[in-house]
Amino acid sequence: MKTYPAIGFFLLLVISYGSSENSSTSRGCGLDLLPQYVYLCDLDAVWGIVLEAVAGAGVLTTLLLMLILLVRLPFIKDKEKKSPLGMHFLFLLGTLGLFGLTFAFIIQEDETVCSTRRFLWGVTFALCFSCLLAQAWRLRRLVRHGKSPSGWHLAGMAICLMLVQVIIATEWLILTVVRDNKLACNYEPMDFAMALIYVMFLMVFTMGFSLFTLCGKFKKWKKNGVCLIITLFFSILIWVAWMTMYLFGNAELKRKDKWSDPTLAIALVSSGWVFVIFHAIPEVHCTILPSQQENAPNYFDTSQPRMRETAFEEDIQLPRSYMENKAFSMDEHNAALRTAGFRNGSLGSRPSAPFRSNVYQPTEMAVVLNGGTIPTAPPSYTGRHLW
Repeated sequence: MKTYPAIGFFLLLVISYGSSENSSTSRGCGLDLLPQYVYLCDLDAVWGIVLEAVAGAGVLTTLLLMLILLVRLPFIKDKEKKSPLGMHFLFLLGTLGLFGLTFAFIIQEDETVCSTRRFLWGVTFALCFSCLLAQAWRLRRLVRHGKSPSGWHLAGMAICLMLVQVIIATEWLILTVVRDNKLACNYEPMDFAMALIYVMFLMVFTMGFSLFTLCGKFKKWKKNGVCLIITLFFSILIWVAWMTMYLFGNAELKRKDKWSDPTLAIALVSSGWVFVIFHAIPEVHCTILPSQQENAPNYFDTSQPRMRETAFEEDIQLPRSYMENKAFSMDEHNAALRTAGFRNGSLGSRPSAPFRSNVYQPTEMAVVLNGGTIPTAPPSYTGRHLW
């Protein structure tokens, strides 16, 4: 009986020790989680969990679109839809990079994380906007000439434009980290924005060039141009918003240290979903749809003009001898109608029923079936000749 107080005292010690350990960790996180990844599960910082969920949904959606393109690739026969597939995969890869880079801004920074942020931010956006510029060039050719540039030209253009930002980001890291021996996390917000001037130039230039996709005679590609313009319009709004908050708003609100990472993470997630909803999904849908022949007649379209109704003689050249005999027989028939008649009491004179002429008159169908020659009368025919 004396052992029960000892056991109860031991249980109290274990519970008190566990409560002290839980009090040192964030609410919603486990005991073995590193402090660097606290914002991924901290219920006191809900922004990290929300952005993590939205970014994860974006990753799954982007992977699903890439899988759909891979599955439908053997069934795409239209050259104009098959040529930009490489560019579409590059765009989806860049969008996937935006959603993945969001997690780098949710976790706490260190030297590796800061280097990844500084390098991949501009490179992923440059890849996306380069693909959008190549898409604008493709649509411009389609609405004017009905032909798309080759897939190698589109993909090569996007990669070459992206490599410019790769060089800029690499030089920035080398000059600030290697040469000046500064920490990768020790940079000013204005320096971060200045390193993205080329990306902003790509975005604005693509927006201006995409307006020309609405001018052309091939109207079916103008819908893709409208989606491209909407995508770039919302992208510009997002960039204006996050740069304003990142450079000036957070400092004015005295939240520079706490709101810098959430501002950049929200900008990544918002841009990624704009790319998916307004560009990736419409383009994938347009690519996998079976192409319709533009010259195929639509019998249910009442706006199409009807066929010209003409006389039979205008379309088929009948022999001259048949036309003369037909004119002669019609004159004789009219004369018979004028002379025929009888009186019926007080009703006066009225024309009688026209009698059938005994002249053999071939019909138009008989002439056509006989190869254009006048068929002869059958042997049992006892009519008189016209001459």
